[in-house]
Amino acid sequence: MQNDLPPALTITPPDRPLSGRVSPPGSKSITNRVLLLAALAEGTSRLTGALKSKDTDLMARALREMGVQVDEPDATTFLVTSTGRLTAPDAPLVLGNAGTATRFLTAAVATIDGTVIVDGDEDMRLRPISPLVDALNALGIDAASPTGCPPVTIQGRGSFGHGRVEIDASLSSQYVSALLMAAPRGDGPIEVALAGKDIGARGYVDLTLGAMRAFGAQVEDQQDGSWLVQPTGYSAADFHIEPDASAATYLWGIEALTGGKIDLGIAADAFSQPDAAARAVLAQFPNMPEVIDGSQMQDAVPTIAVVAAFNNRPVRFVGIANLRVKETDRIRAVANELNRILPGLAKEEGDDLIVAADPNLATKLQGRNSRIKIETYHDHRIAMSFALAGLLVPNIVILDPACTGKTYPEYWQMLAGLGVELTPEAG
Repeated sequence: MQNDLPPALTITPPDRPLSGRVSPPGSKSITNRVLLLAALAEGTSRLTGALKSKDTDLMARALREMGVQVDEPDATTFLVTSTGRLTAPDAPLVLGNAGTATRFLTAAVATIDGTVIVDGDEDMRLRPISPLVDALNALGIDAASPTGCPPVTIQGRGSFGHGRVEIDASLSSQYVSALLMAAPRGDGPIEVALAGKDIGARGYVDLTLGAMRAFGAQVEDQQDGSWLVQPTGYSAADFHIEPDASAATYLWGIEALTGGKIDLGIAADAFSQPDAAARAVLAQFPNMPEVIDGSQMQDAVPTIAVVAAFNNRPVRFVGIANLRVKETDRIRAVANELNRILPGLAKEEGDDLIVAADPNLATKLQGRNSRIKIETYHDHRIAMSFALAGLLVPNIVILDPACTGKTYPEYWQMLAGLGVELTPEAG
């Protein structure tokens, strides 16, 4: 269905709990990390359980443009063969709105002997990258981003330097991960330290460290919260990628709203990704907490917020300021679209999101025949989250359903497989 999706899909609420077996796709966060690490490693690495989606395709394509052989023997495997060195591409690396690929490669291409331009689409050109650029400059790397967002021009010098660098990670932990992953290609030890205590979902840095060590990096957690990375380079490795916890949140949301039971083939506590923390919150529905700190499970917030619309009590989401600089301003987008379902259902208060909640919401809207067109803002997470509202509220129409291809190409097939009726619309 992904390749021939219509401009819009109308969701018909099922009249029963949704149950079954669903295998979430591989983790996007881990897939893009290990693709890069395998490209920086000498030899051939086999990456299994991988996600094949728009974001990972963009990363793989960029690596090919820099001289890395990336083969795809099956639907969930990458074979990456590299000399351990990237070479300058013939043209700018254009990475769409893939945040991981853009941030990670902005640092990694500094190890190239030559000039590289890292760019994205019009949405990516609005997403901040200056903290990472400033950190690269502090390492003696010539990097420039005139707007503070992509495009970034990097004058690579063949290594990643050495010494101590501080990074402002308050907007995104991806800046830290980008520096850490490039650091083993330095010409001496590199210490990466936080400028201040604020950091976006720190659990993703732990994902980065685990992946680095799997490819032979020596990185030490310092007592002051910094990381010391030795200039070891990387060794090829076979790596199995776990399912995507962010994708799993939609399945847990389906369980909560319909009272069904979905077997994911993996227990919630077996995930290493931060968004798995959403399971404990969603399991409390319809009595989820009045205050939910989303700082360490940011991609799960839209899912939880849509489910919260049907909660027994209002929910305030805090610690989510970083959601304003994702694929879209997700705080505003979630508030706008909840209010499209029912005016007054949500509001912004500073960088907090307040969902008024109404346990009788579905009943109140049963008789409304007008279609509720959900604007998705080119954001896969808005589309997938608001599809959950359509499980209870009639006439929910998801515009641009194909945007889910960014991280979950089979999302609509998954819903249909569970018995959800999806009707193509002209938009």
